[in-house]
Amino acid sequence: MRIFGKGRHRPSASWRQATDRAFTLIGDGRYEDAGALLTRAADLEPWLSESWFNLALLHKFRHDWEQARTAGLRAVALLDRDAGAPDWWNVGIAATALQDWPLARRAWQAYGLRMPGAAKGSGEPAGMELGSAAVRLSPEGEAEVVWGRRLDPARVEVLSIPLPSSGRRWGEVVLHDGVPHGERTTAAGHSFPVFDEIELWAPSPVPTWVVLLEAATEADRDALEQLAADAGFAAEDWSSSVRLLCRMCSESRMPSDEGDGEHLDPHDHSEPGHPGPLGHRTDGQLWVPERECGVAAPAALVRGLLDGWVADSPDSRDWRDLEEVC
Repeated sequence: MRIFGKGRHRPSASWRQATDRAFTLIGDGRYEDAGALLTRAADLEPWLSESWFNLALLHKFRHDWEQARTAGLRAVALLDRDAGAPDWWNVGIAATALQDWPLARRAWQAYGLRMPGAAKGSGEPAGMELGSAAVRLSPEGEAEVVWGRRLDPARVEVLSIPLPSSGRRWGEVVLHDGVPHGERTTAAGHSFPVFDEIELWAPSPVPTWVVLLEAATEADRDALEQLAADAGFAAEDWSSSVRLLCRMCSESRMPSDEGDGEHLDPHDHSEPGHPGPLGHRTDGQLWVPERECGVAAPAALVRGLLDGWVADSPDSRDWRDLEEVC
């Protein structure tokens, strides 16, 4: 056994007991008590990378990013492998939260990801082309899974319009954890990971509105969504895009488009026949003209947007009960 340096050794029984007890306390939300035990474990085994990895993990749970970065750097300094260690991923999350871009780039590279641009770039990572993903907003509360665009390994830009209960808006950027909890699949066979939100990273100035539409056909509904997109904002038919799932279903591998039309989704725990957030299923009708729609647009634009949509086809479109909800 080597005391100084990076040689590995078996942790003591006291270290294991303190660590096991700490993670039990973390599961109960008792972070302060867990922190005291993990600090004691680090004092017992300061040359063990797991001591500092565990502390970095605790500080991540507490959103104490300065401490998470410090503990994470001590953990990676003691690693006995060059790439792929989760210690580097946690460092990358902490660095991203702090906008410490040189360290974030170093962390993702050390983990084994290819970074575009200069090898020693100091700016915000860009152009990683990680594609789409789903993110679970408020995972410990009234969780909601929405779609977004991955900006880098730790951030997603929200492209869905979240329900007001989430407290989130279209266009916001959220910091997310590294391990997916569930997947969403499409009819084409593509699968997308579902990441858990850690915290809001960048707010959006664009408010969320809810409005009741009368749309005679799906094409009428689609026209509003396209009109909003052309204006640089968004509209989303919550009556067809929202499903109420239990936690087990949400964290599993789930089709993203089940429940449309006459099909009754066995995983959908909402009530059939009700328009609005619980109306993913209908009572056998292929289309219900009354739709509850979320709109992300500035106050000065939203009414004009809706009026313009109606003006294009007044016989098949109408709206009422516009309300700002987030």
